[in-house]
Amino acid sequence: MAVTSMANSSISNLKKFNRMSTIVPPYVTQTVVIAGGGGGGRTGGGGGAGGYLDDTLTLFGTYTITVGAGGAGSNTDSGQGADGSNSVLGELTSVGGGGAGCIFAGGRTGGSGGGGGSIDGAFPGAAYGGGVGTAGQGEEGGDGNPGGTRAGGGGGGAGAVGQNAGNGVGGNGGAGTSSSITGSSVGRAGGGGGFGGGGTGGSASDGGGTGGLTNFTVGGTGTVNTGGGGGGGYNESGGSAGSGVVIFSVPTQAIVSFSGGVTQTSAVVGVNKVYTVTATSTTSETVTIS
Repeated sequence: MAVTSMANSSISNLKKFNRMSTIVPPYVTQTVVIAGGGGGGRTGGGGGAGGYLDDTLTLFGTYTITVGAGGAGSNTDSGQGADGSNSVLGELTSVGGGGAGCIFAGGRTGGSGGGGGSIDGAFPGAAYGGGVGTAGQGEEGGDGNPGGTRAGGGGGGAGAVGQNAGNGVGGNGGAGTSSSITGSSVGRAGGGGGFGGGGTGGSASDGGGTGGLTNFTVGGTGTVNTGGGGGGGYNESGGSAGSGVVIFSVPTQAIVSFSGGVTQTSAVVGVNKVYTVTATSTTSETVTIS
């Protein structure tokens, strides 16, 4: 009888330990939410990166999820690059990157600001300024060259401002930000490089497109699912920007399901499962975490 009593006690304690060690909802969830980048300008600046949010939420229930598209590059001298679209996860909204400036206009405001446009010889004066970034999400774009040989400013990145253009030298795109949420460090949300009329286009990193460096060169394209800004074109269209992405990491015990218009992949990283959402077909798609 004594042995039976000890065995029952041990089993009871083991069950109690298992209940105590089980993670229950709501779940602490690490997130990275990046909006679509801004398009590059024709004979202009680099597009601003999509807004970048890296936050920790407590999630349990159904939430809106949206991956923002990248903005198109400008194909006219008087048109700025298009702004990127916002990305959303529940209460988090990252702002689309600002479109780049062109010959007759400055960079647009956005998650990160678009790079300023070049100055046409018929309209000399102060450089067309870079656009302003959104606080906590990205930086401002660089200014276009105020005179001499034309060049566009670099688009702002999530981690650094876009570089101002020099005389015929395109401004470099601002650096993005790195995250290891997927298990390895990946840089995203870099600004696009401005075009360089003197043969030196602005460089770019972390998904941004490079600026045109020879006549009739289309601006570089931002990398998909990084929120990188498009590069400025040289007497050609600006580059289109990279789309955004939504990444979140939950304990493996969590049950996660998506509405039909969500494109995603998942992988186990340590004790968590990481979901990478690369596209949504509408702005009313959802994710349910239970």
